[in-house]
Amino acid sequence: MRWIHAAGRGLLVLVVVLTGYVASGARADEAGGGGRGPLTLATAGDLTGYLGSVLDGWNRTHPGERVTLVELPDSADETRAQMITDLRGGERGRFDVLNIDVSWTSEFAAAGWIRPLPRDRFPLGTFLPPVVATATYGDRLYAVPYVTNAGLLLYRKDVLAAAGVPPPRTWAELERAAKTLAPAYGLDGYAGQFLPYEGLTVNAAEAVYSAGGTILGDEGERVTVNSRAAREGIGFLARGVREGWIPEEALAYKEEESKQAFQNGRLLFLRNWPYAYVAASAPGSAVAGRVGAVPLPGPDGPGTSVLGGSNLAVSSHARHPDSAARLIAYLTSERVQRQVLTRGALPPVRADVYEDPALIRRFPYLPTLRESVRSAAPRPKSPHYDQVSLVVQAVVHDAMTGRQTPEAAVRRLAGELAAVSSR
Repeated sequence: MRWIHAAGRGLLVLVVVLTGYVASGARADEAGGGGRGPLTLATAGDLTGYLGSVLDGWNRTHPGERVTLVELPDSADETRAQMITDLRGGERGRFDVLNIDVSWTSEFAAAGWIRPLPRDRFPLGTFLPPVVATATYGDRLYAVPYVTNAGLLLYRKDVLAAAGVPPPRTWAELERAAKTLAPAYGLDGYAGQFLPYEGLTVNAAEAVYSAGGTILGDEGERVTVNSRAAREGIGFLARGVREGWIPEEALAYKEEESKQAFQNGRLLFLRNWPYAYVAASAPGSAVAGRVGAVPLPGPDGPGTSVLGGSNLAVSSHARHPDSAARLIAYLTSERVQRQVLTRGALPPVRADVYEDPALIRRFPYLPTLRESVRSAAPRPKSPHYDQVSLVVQAVVHDAMTGRQTPEAAVRRLAGELAAVSSR
């Protein structure tokens, strides 16, 4: 009997211990706890080479939690594919922290590939407000914003000044200058990123959002694109090609091709990310010193940009999730966020960086960028985002090339997105 009682007490202790262990493990899954140690950070190619030096600062002060940087291909599609392959590998995966495009957060969270994170562990209140929405899925935080971005309208300020025309605030003002003023100066009117790839999805979403519409609702479960606003937005893009103030060659433009066309002095207006402003203003550019930037126009005033950028997420199979959370907090600190701008030429997520007079003198577009980010919106959220984007690209390109009317394109878009959402 004494042996049975002892065994019973031992069993009771074991149950209590195991219960506590399981409970703490469950808390660790959500809180980013679970031990410290070395990490691997996976990211798309670091084109400016700044991230290695930022991580050197971490490694010097955290020798037991050293980070190894793995640079994947520059192509977003290839980076996504390699990350997914690793995440599907379970505990054999190499990556602990992932620098993911903001549009992938919902997909990765819905698939269970990344961990939910505690909001109180990160300085979310110091970020530009819209960026936090890109890191959530189902009202839970699954990543932390690291770099943001918003589209700007770049323009030739010398041409507008000579004609006495202010920078456009509406589509009508943009169209008028692109149709009449640009040819008078031997320029094409307006371009964006209109090749059928992710850039066209962004440009199309911005046109729909600027007209007051949406594409998807309820985390991708509801299709909302069949609207007057969507017809107006897609009609704006299609009309530009049809009437010639968007040159036909722009239908093959990605970010770099469109930037080069503007930088070489061939365009009056360009929709692009802030890096294009930096490149066009740099010594050696044909338009250096003659470039201005304003928020994207809309039908009745400033429009709505799509939020770009990247978020930092912790793999569900991270070896040291506590260290991973600590690294993310370091990368989103004010000191590192300043380096993101000054060394990487990338837009930071911390609001206070945009208010520094010294940085504004060095990067004059910062106030305009802050305004654009504050009014920006995320891309359509969906666990099937890659398929959503492919549908938008194909349908909008057909509208811009005249294969379909904007009205027919919107109806087709609604039907094909409904099929994607039901999978």
